[in-house]
Amino acid sequence: MYTLKNQFIVLPNGEDIVDIYIGNLGKTSDINLFRETQRKFDCEQKFIGDKAYIGESTITTPYKKPRNKEISESQKKENQQLSSRRIGVEHLIGKVKIFRVASDKFRLARHKYSQVIMTVCGLVRLRLNCLPSLAINI
Repeated sequence: MYTLKNQFIVLPNGEDIVDIYIGNLGKTSDINLFRETQRKFDCEQKFIGDKAYIGESTITTPYKKPRNKEISESQKKENQQLSSRRIGVEHLIGKVKIFRVASDKFRLARHKYSQVIMTVCGLVRLRLNCLPSLAINI
Protein backbone atom coordinates (compact mmCIF):
# COMPACT_ATOMS: atom_id res chain seq x y z
CA MET A 1 0.00 0.00 0.00
CA TYR A 2 3.01 2.31 -0.21
CA THR A 3 3.12 2.39 -4.00
CA LEU A 4 1.78 5.35 -5.94
CA LYS A 5 1.30 4.52 -9.62
CA ASN A 6 1.21 7.16 -12.37
CA GLN A 7 0.10 6.89 -15.97
CA PHE A 8 1.14 9.40 -18.64
CA ILE A 9 -0.73 9.93 -21.90
CA VAL A 10 1.64 11.65 -24.28
CA LEU A 11 1.43 12.98 -27.85
CA PRO A 12 3.28 11.00 -30.52
CA ASN A 13 7.05 11.53 -30.57
CA GLY A 14 6.89 12.78 -26.98
CA GLU A 15 5.88 16.29 -28.02
CA ASP A 16 3.74 17.06 -24.97
CA ILE A 17 2.00 15.51 -21.97
CA VAL A 18 -1.74 15.27 -22.67
CA ASP A 19 -2.95 13.71 -19.43
CA ILE A 20 -1.57 12.19 -16.27
CA TYR A 21 -3.30 9.89 -13.86
CA ILE A 22 -1.66 10.62 -10.52
CA GLY A 23 -0.91 8.46 -7.56
CA ASN A 24 -3.24 5.50 -7.60
CA LEU A 25 -2.52 3.78 -4.30
CA GLY A 26 -1.47 0.15 -4.14
CA LYS A 27 -0.86 -2.55 -6.69
CA THR A 28 -2.74 -1.75 -9.87
CA SER A 29 -1.91 -3.02 -13.33
CA ASP A 30 -1.29 -0.56 -16.15
CA ILE A 31 -4.19 -1.89 -18.20
CA ASN A 32 -6.64 -1.42 -15.31
CA LEU A 33 -5.45 2.16 -14.83
CA PHE A 34 -6.04 2.78 -18.52
CA ARG A 35 -9.53 1.30 -18.38
CA GLU A 36 -10.39 3.66 -15.51
CA THR A 37 -9.19 6.74 -17.40
CA GLN A 38 -10.29 5.77 -20.91
CA ARG A 39 -13.70 7.42 -20.52
CA LYS A 40 -11.98 10.84 -20.68
CA PHE A 41 -11.21 10.19 -24.34
CA ASP A 42 -13.25 9.47 -27.46
CA CYS A 43 -14.19 5.80 -27.75
CA GLU A 44 -12.67 5.76 -31.27
CA GLN A 45 -9.32 7.16 -30.04
CA LYS A 46 -6.38 4.83 -30.70
CA PHE A 47 -3.31 4.57 -28.47
CA ILE A 48 0.12 2.96 -28.61
CA GLY A 49 1.39 1.15 -25.53
CA ASP A 50 3.97 -1.31 -24.30
CA LYS A 51 3.43 -4.97 -23.43
CA ALA A 52 1.66 -4.06 -20.20
CA TYR A 53 -1.40 -3.09 -22.28
CA ILE A 54 -1.78 -6.34 -24.25
CA GLY A 55 -5.46 -7.28 -24.45
CA GLU A 56 -6.92 -3.79 -24.81
CA SER A 57 -8.55 -3.30 -28.22
CA THR A 58 -7.88 0.46 -28.47
CA ILE A 59 -4.14 0.12 -27.77
CA THR A 60 -1.62 -1.07 -30.34
CA THR A 61 0.97 -3.20 -28.53
CA PRO A 62 4.06 -5.12 -29.61
CA TYR A 63 3.91 -8.84 -30.18
CA LYS A 64 4.90 -10.95 -27.21
CA LYS A 65 7.11 -13.99 -27.70
CA PRO A 66 5.15 -17.18 -26.91
CA ARG A 67 6.61 -19.60 -24.40
CA ASN A 68 9.22 -21.93 -25.98
CA LYS A 69 8.66 -20.37 -29.43
CA GLU A 70 9.89 -17.43 -31.47
CA ILE A 71 7.97 -14.62 -33.14
CA SER A 72 8.10 -14.36 -36.93
CA GLU A 73 10.35 -11.95 -38.84
CA SER A 74 7.35 -9.83 -39.87
CA GLN A 75 6.29 -9.54 -36.21
CA LYS A 76 9.84 -8.53 -35.28
CA LYS A 77 9.77 -5.81 -37.93
CA GLU A 78 6.40 -4.56 -36.69
CA ASN A 79 7.76 -4.49 -33.13
CA GLN A 80 10.74 -2.44 -34.32
CA GLN A 81 8.48 0.03 -36.14
CA LEU A 82 6.27 0.35 -33.07
CA SER A 83 9.32 0.88 -30.86
CA SER A 84 10.63 3.60 -33.15
CA ARG A 85 7.27 5.40 -32.85
CA ARG A 86 7.29 5.04 -29.04
CA ILE A 87 10.88 6.13 -28.38
CA GLY A 88 9.91 9.81 -28.05
CA VAL A 89 7.32 8.87 -25.43
CA GLU A 90 9.89 6.89 -23.45
CA HIS A 91 12.32 9.83 -23.59
CA LEU A 92 9.61 12.16 -22.26
CA ILE A 93 8.85 9.79 -19.38
CA GLY A 94 12.60 9.71 -18.71
CA LYS A 95 12.62 13.51 -18.48
CA VAL A 96 9.94 13.31 -15.78
CA LYS A 97 11.87 10.60 -13.93
CA ILE A 98 15.03 12.75 -13.88
CA PHE A 99 13.36 14.70 -11.08
CA ARG A 100 13.18 11.41 -9.13
CA VAL A 101 9.64 12.06 -7.90
CA ALA A 102 8.08 9.34 -10.04
CA SER A 103 10.91 6.84 -9.71
CA ASP A 104 12.13 7.00 -6.09
CA LYS A 105 10.47 6.81 -2.70
CA PHE A 106 8.40 9.93 -2.08
CA ARG A 107 9.49 11.32 1.29
CA LEU A 108 6.93 14.09 1.79
CA ALA A 109 3.36 13.71 3.00
CA ARG A 110 1.25 11.64 0.60
CA HIS A 111 -1.31 14.43 0.07
CA LYS A 112 1.48 16.61 -1.42
CA TYR A 113 2.38 14.05 -4.11
CA SER A 114 -0.10 15.30 -6.71
CA GLN A 115 1.15 18.89 -6.35
CA VAL A 116 4.76 17.83 -6.73
CA ILE A 117 4.22 15.55 -9.73
CA MET A 118 2.09 18.19 -11.48
CA THR A 119 4.83 20.76 -10.87
CA VAL A 120 7.42 18.40 -12.35
CA CYS A 121 5.20 17.79 -15.39
CA GLY A 122 4.78 21.56 -15.75
CA LEU A 123 8.56 22.03 -15.69
CA VAL A 124 9.01 19.31 -18.31
CA ARG A 125 6.32 20.86 -20.51
CA LEU A 126 7.90 24.30 -20.09
CA ARG A 127 11.25 22.90 -21.17
CA LEU A 128 9.70 21.13 -24.18
CA ASN A 129 7.79 24.18 -25.36
CA CYS A 130 10.48 26.80 -24.68
CA LEU A 131 13.61 25.15 -26.05
CA PRO A 132 12.98 26.05 -29.73
CA SER A 133 12.25 29.68 -28.82
CA LEU A 134 15.61 30.09 -27.10
CA ALA A 135 17.43 30.22 -30.41
CA ILE A 136 18.67 33.75 -31.05
CA ASN A 137 18.85 35.06 -34.59
CA ILE A 138 21.88 37.24 -35.24
